[in-house]
Amino acid sequence: MKVGYIGMGIMGRPMAHNLLKAGHELFVYNRTAGKCGPLAEAGATVCGDGAEAAGRAEVVFINVTDTPDVEAVIFGERGIAEGSRPGLIVVDNSTISPAATREFARRLKEEKEVDYLDAPVSGGDIGAQEGTLAIMAGGEDKVFKKCLPLFEALGSKIVNVGPVGSGQICKAINQLFCALHMLACSEGIALARKTGLDAAIMVDVVSSGAGGSWALAHLGPKILQGEFEPAFMIDLLAKDLRILMELAQQSETALPGTALAQQLFTAAQAAGLGRCGTQALAKIIQNLAEPGPKTQGKKRPDGI
Repeated sequence: MKVGYIGMGIMGRPMAHNLLKAGHELFVYNRTAGKCGPLAEAGATVCGDGAEAAGRAEVVFINVTDTPDVEAVIFGERGIAEGSRPGLIVVDNSTISPAATREFARRLKEEKEVDYLDAPVSGGDIGAQEGTLAIMAGGEDKVFKKCLPLFEALGSKIVNVGPVGSGQICKAINQLFCALHMLACSEGIALARKTGLDAAIMVDVVSSGAGGSWALAHLGPKILQGEFEPAFMIDLLAKDLRILMELAQQSETALPGTALAQQLFTAAQAAGLGRCGTQALAKIIQNLAEPGPKTQGKKRPDGI
């Protein structure tokens, strides 16, 4: 199949590479053209803009940061809409507003006869590299089925969760769990340290029981080792939590735990940790656990 992919970030580039490895003809575009280099070397065609990528593909994927970025990629100058033709399918792997997603789908269908799936993913950069992502799609079943062979190159759990916009709602809820699990992980490590319990032993044991989580098993050890490089940045999770809280307000749903997590991740951004991995929230929690002048000028061997 002829496939376009727009957005060569931490997630987009390995996902595009997996489509190429699966035997699809790939057309890629990124605003910073140099990020397309590895894919060009692997056999992909680098396009000059989104319109070109859309014009050469049967299905075009988008993987960019936020709602305005998706809108610009689709409807901006030399965007997908400009290069589209009836029958094209647009698949958005970004995490954006559900309401905006429905509006983008409506415009493409009415103005260009183009079909749309929202298909945000979960599983981090490792899942993107290994092709084991969870893919939560929203859209017509017949469109989903056309794209299923492509999704199978990207993920191991692939579900059409409902009409257009449903994928984004499901992803927002996924991010709710990610934020609260990361908070629990950070608090658990802080308490272990404060009470003299070996935090590494705690992480190992608790990860094997009912209190375990993906965050504790995969990011707990990184906290202990002082590794805060991003698989998923705090800035991006904070953006997702904003979308989530907007959805909660629109649906009149109280989410007190998520509201607290949002404030703590905002505090992490204010502390200059926005481009760190989400596990850097542990620095904020550790500072709360060790307040006062006695900690000034001191730094733990793990960087916290």
